Amino acid sequence: MGHPRATAAEEWKRGWALVLACFVGFSFFSVPTASAGVFMEPLAREFGWSRTLISAGTTMTSVVTALLSPAVGVLIDRFGARRLALPGVALTAFAIAAIGLANGSPVQWLALWAFYALISILVKTTVWTAPVTGMFTAGRGVALAVTLSGTAAAQAIAPPLCNWLIERHGWREAYVWTGLGWGGVALLLCWLFLYDRHDRRRAAPEAEPGADDLPGLTIAQAWRSRALWSIAVSTFLLMLLSLGLQIHQMPILTGSGVSRSNAAWLVSLFGISGIVGKLVTGALLDRFRANWIGGLTLSANSLAFLFLLDGIRSEALIVAAMIINGYSAGTKLQICTYLTSRYSGLRNLGAVFGAMYSVVSLGSGLGPMVAGIVFDRTGTYTQFLVAGTIGCLFCGLLVLTLPRYPDWEGEPARGQG
Repeated sequence: MGHPRATAAEEWKRGWALVLACFVGFSFFSVPTASAGVFMEPLAREFGWSRTLISAGTTMTSVVTALLSPAVGVLIDRFGARRLALPGVALTAFAIAAIGLANGSPVQWLALWAFYALISILVKTTVWTAPVTGMFTAGRGVALAVTLSGTAAAQAIAPPLCNWLIERHGWREAYVWTGLGWGGVALLLCWLFLYDRHDRRRAAPEAEPGADDLPGLTIAQAWRSRALWSIAVSTFLLMLLSLGLQIHQMPILTGSGVSRSNAAWLVSLFGISGIVGKLVTGALLDRFRANWIGGLTLSANSLAFLFLLDGIRSEALIVAAMIINGYSAGTKLQICTYLTSRYSGLRNLGAVFGAMYSVVSLGSGLGPMVAGIVFDRTGTYTQFLVAGTIGCLFCGLLVLTLPRYPDWEGEPARGQG
């Protein structure tokens, strides 16, 4: 755990390798979602599947994650992230590669994704954010920003990489290379550097506090917290809308007349701007009220939906939409994680954020399917884009009006109602 009196520089000196491992691990976890849009057209062409069916795989993953994340959070609080991450990364690598075995059967397709969903629960967000949150206090905003930039890195690299692999080797081998290759790098870094307070406490019990000594809310107090409920509602809606746009942005762009190759690079631009958004937002979160920064950033995401609407869309606005959506939507999980840690404290952070990530997963899973249903029934994404424009403004308002969070660090261990 980062000591309350340590400066941000001192925390980074101790914890940079941990952040690196968590950054790469988080990027690996994000690859299937980041690259899903690139696989959509080849799968539809080969098997004749609807976009709703293809999107159902990621939806199933999110539902399983929503159901099991609280239990995983409790396991992290008890055993630490390392004991879950090492086997989780190895098994998830094989599960991603196995998706390349799809033979055109919808049942088999869903079964492959169900297997991936059950295995990948061990490498979900809480595994990467909990160790970093425990290590950093003064520099927590930037440390979480770097860690969560892993998903933006995946969004920047995976679409053009997978498109290149598909064009040269086919979509089956693309799943194999991204699973085993990316997963192998993540596993090596986790083996070398992924340690948290549980591992340090086993090595030196007197040096690290137990869970009951950490400041923060009890489970019952967290359940009654209005602030945490506001964060949950805002995050659910934001994830539903932004993930629906993210997964379907390739077909949205190609349907607007953008070539497939240019669309892949535009999606990559989304990922690059997401990295910038996370780092800038992380620095701002360490300096200003987090709800102000979060509320304004999430509200700005409404422009991305607006700029893609028929009658408004232009080449310049498409580029602007990718940049804005990458910058704003790229910070959604970062803002949720930061605010959750500040309002709940560290006492039961794994369990609290596990429950919060259930909300994240539910929204993430429903979003792609909702967008697919809208397109399959209407032939356009217009209604979904209008809903996104309005919904992002509402989510930003919920965060903007949050009360001040408690100053847990340095306080005696106690809950706060």
